Amino acid sequence: MKNSLSESAQQLLDIAKQAGAHSADVLMVDGTSVSIDVREGELEHAERAEGVDIGLRVIQGDRQASVSISDLSKNAMEQMAERCIAMANEAPRDPYCGLATSQEFAADWNAEQLELFDASPAPTAEYLKEMAARAEASALSIKGVSKAQGASSSLSDMSIHLATSNGFSGGYRRTSHSISCVAISGEGLNMERDWCGESHSHYGAVPTPEEIGCLAGERAVARAGAVRPPTGFFPVLFDERVSSSLIGHLVAAINGASIVRGSSWLKNYLGEQILPSNLSLFEDPSRKSMAGSKPFDAEGLLAKPRHVIKNGILEGWTLDLSTAKQLDMKSTANASRGVGSAPSPSSGNLQLSEGNETKEDLIAKMGTGLIVTSMIGSTINPNTGDYSRGASGFWVENGHIVGPVNECTIAGNLLEMLKRIIPANDARKNLSRVVPSLLIDGLTIAGK
Repeated sequence: MKNSLSESAQQLLDIAKQAGAHSADVLMVDGTSVSIDVREGELEHAERAEGVDIGLRVIQGDRQASVSISDLSKNAMEQMAERCIAMANEAPRDPYCGLATSQEFAADWNAEQLELFDASPAPTAEYLKEMAARAEASALSIKGVSKAQGASSSLSDMSIHLATSNGFSGGYRRTSHSISCVAISGEGLNMERDWCGESHSHYGAVPTPEEIGCLAGERAVARAGAVRPPTGFFPVLFDERVSSSLIGHLVAAINGASIVRGSSWLKNYLGEQILPSNLSLFEDPSRKSMAGSKPFDAEGLLAKPRHVIKNGILEGWTLDLSTAKQLDMKSTANASRGVGSAPSPSSGNLQLSEGNETKEDLIAKMGTGLIVTSMIGSTINPNTGDYSRGASGFWVENGHIVGPVNECTIAGNLLEMLKRIIPANDARKNLSRVVPSLLIDGLTIAGK
């Protein structure tokens, strides 16, 4: 009979110990994924992957190494352990590597309360194909859509188990289902593209393919006839579709790995105000049915809600055990890892405070400026926070949208930008990162 993930993990730990490992941990991922792409109503690509990936990390004093395989046989595990131990013995010294102590491990969690797994029958490949085809057909039904670049539907079902040589053992299961569609308006050099897509842990929570396709088509048509905006210093409204990217740059700057390297424009701002005083940024790994939810992190620490920023003040860094030791702090239980790598800090579910005004209110307030709905490229100076990105969206004059724009660049400094953001009240609560549209009173726009 096939061993459970917990039994296989313990077997590998025993093998590693017998081979001479001082301490070790094992991450096992058993998953199935199916992806279907449709173009012009016909199947374009179908992919299915399933199997178990096993990651072993061995710690020999102040040295560590990681190895991954996808073979659960005893012989493969023995060879894996021998290789990993040999690699660890020759690895560079790292005085901050190590496992969590038994006192630090999560002792009480309930993965079922997080509702990460959909127990209903999984959609079949034929069903996924039908969903993608319906999304594409819906996009093509929108007047002004010249073609669809394609539509996709996918699902995944993944079981995760973490075990350590000093006593931690725990796992959970998560599912995901997504539908997306890309639509094009115009012809030749005047083509404009836009898309829509959503992913949820429960199959029934995903919008209908008709809703996905229709919105993709409407967005593409709205972009028809786009021109370059004027060059100058104007207000910029980051639409809810892209506003989380600004918070993403902030999150990257407070990642413990960046702080330890000294390559962060926020390295000297702990305890300082970096957002308006009426705004807070909250991380909550206990939100139900969210992609960023988890009962414990990749080092076995209990995942807990925390304020990253409270009333505009930066409360703390995002830390795993290693970065916490280097900074003489405590881990925030934000360790993340793949089967073939050591843990590193990573953020999950984030929620930024909303404002009292609608996006339409902010558009009226901005007068003349740019609404950004799509971004490409990224030039971010990690040390200074200087910011420059390609953008497209809609131009606003006298508080009213006058037409679509593209091929422009927006630039500023992230620290100054974040201090001036004005949030709308349109954040989507069903996303892992809940961030509303954000208005910044002035950025440099390079257009025509």
